Amino acid sequence: MQTKLIRIGTRGSDLALAQARETRRRLMAAHGLPQEAFEIVVITTTGDRITNRPLSEVGGKGLFTKEIEEALLDRRIDLAVHSSKDMPTILPQGLELSAFLEREDPRDAFIGKAAPTIDGLPQGAVVGSASLRRQALLKRMRPDLQVVLFRGNVPTRLAKLQAGEVDATLLAQAGLKRLGLEAAVTDLLPLDTFPPAPGQGAITIESRTGDDHIKTILAPIHHRETGLALACERAFLGALDGSCKTPIAGYAVVDSDSLAFHGMILTPDGAEAHEARLEGSAGDAVAIGARAASDLRNRAGPNFFATW
Repeated sequence: MQTKLIRIGTRGSDLALAQARETRRRLMAAHGLPQEAFEIVVITTTGDRITNRPLSEVGGKGLFTKEIEEALLDRRIDLAVHSSKDMPTILPQGLELSAFLEREDPRDAFIGKAAPTIDGLPQGAVVGSASLRRQALLKRMRPDLQVVLFRGNVPTRLAKLQAGEVDATLLAQAGLKRLGLEAAVTDLLPLDTFPPAPGQGAITIESRTGDDHIKTILAPIHHRETGLALACERAFLGALDGSCKTPIAGYAVVDSDSLAFHGMILTPDGAEAHEARLEGSAGDAVAIGARAASDLRNRAGPNFFATW
């Protein structure tokens, strides 16, 4: 069915390239195409260039997608592979999320040098993280911990940890597994008490709206349950105006036609947190996510969001 080269846009980090190659492998298998039918096009984003400041200070999620989306709109690439948790809830006009690959393990992985668990860390230990959500959840568990900015790709963060710059760090288990680095993990954090970022563990593919050729090519590799779960999580995030400036956790599980969602909002210091748990039909995924956000807004009160 394919006669022309399909150009896959991606960031250039080890993890982003692993995700692009996984997408390519699935497309090759689905359509019986050779590797030569695909070109992986590496695009450097603003988020890749700025590594010494928190994302919340320099623009948030869109920093990892802007240049890639420009390449899509300019037709320099045919589709883009992203980590779902990096995607803003509002996309540029003319673009859409066309497919989600089956989700990997969504949990956060703890990698401790001073101790194998969060509870085992010494008083006042230093934990490196670039995520406000992880910072808030850590502080909720252990207010004594110091959380310092820890940017960079996965191998860089692991190297900094081994060099003793921090006592521990947290990374997505999905990314570690995709890179074959899960042996570094000393503890996996429970979804119930340490819920992930919306979209964590899922690869999404973005394409141009109305590009039926690409949509047809992507259809066989789309995972229905992951797509529905992400629709719920993204609706939750969007209704809260969520960005990298806000500690927000959200995770949906789809089982056949049923969906269960757990959402949480926290203050950055973890001192105050509110949770919502809703269940319903998978077909109502977007409505469930939006309702959970509304419930949390009402419960937390307007002052909770004053600093957002």
